[in-house]
Amino acid sequence: MSNQLEFWEKPEAKEIYMLAGWRQWADAGSISSALPEYLIERNDARPIGEIKPTDFYMFQIPGTHHFLRPVVKLKNGRRQKLEVRKNEFYYTGDQDKGLVIFLGDEPHMNVELYAEAFFAAAKQLGVKRIGAVGGVYGSMPYDKEREVSCVFSLKHMKKELDDYALRFSNYEGGATIGSYLLDRAEQEGMEYVVMYAFVPAYDFDGSAAMPNGIRIENDYKAWYDIMRRFNHMFGMNLDLAHLRERSDELINFMDAKMTELEQEAPSLKIQEYLAQLDEQFTERHFAPLGDVWEQGLADLFGDEE
Repeated sequence: MSNQLEFWEKPEAKEIYMLAGWRQWADAGSISSALPEYLIERNDARPIGEIKPTDFYMFQIPGTHHFLRPVVKLKNGRRQKLEVRKNEFYYTGDQDKGLVIFLGDEPHMNVELYAEAFFAAAKQLGVKRIGAVGGVYGSMPYDKEREVSCVFSLKHMKKELDDYALRFSNYEGGATIGSYLLDRAEQEGMEYVVMYAFVPAYDFDGSAAMPNGIRIENDYKAWYDIMRRFNHMFGMNLDLAHLRERSDELINFMDAKMTELEQEAPSLKIQEYLAQLDEQFTERHFAPLGDVWEQGLADLFGDEE
């Protein structure tokens, strides 16, 4: 395993948690790929190690051309940039609590070896629990709390997770990298939980006026709703104020967009369609007491300003 892992720093916090995401299939709303990047940037997380890409990625499959190949950027015959597969660990925290943020590329092959390296890294870093994130598209109101589906590794975790306003998945089908790792996590006796948020996507019955429908590419509302849960679970006290602002801005943008589309294509009956979604949707509110107090104080001081 030493050939697959490289660390140049080992965190020394008393409690360490990990949040993991991948550039992968289940990345609706860019939850799995862009949310970890956002957290790394906003929390000044520093790189501490990596899973080396050796043995996990194909260069090409005949007939696919650009599908698997690394992307190169050239200028006057010289390489400016080469985008290669990466699986990197970042860290932020203090002497009491730390957060490892992992962002990787879903492997093409040797997934068992990849899983072995991933959990070996978690153990080497002293991680207490791993939380992974993903997203799937679905028809749901854009202005409501996102439906969050959950899978977990160890039986005893169910009682705790009951308090997180989650839907426990009964999915059967092709496995994402997040759900694939469940099996290995159970074998290793590691606490591992994956949260998938449902991201609004509307096809309007394949209308000719909008053949590709609408989907939210960066669902800040989903990012916020998932991070509220992990922030509470890990006890990290990460500042989510900026993410909440982005979430509110997204909803305001969608309000304006839907109004505009209603005017441009009245035959789609967009408001009627959204009203029907509202009626069919049951919102699950995640509202731990600490968050309620924090939000109440924020609203109070905001009003005073």
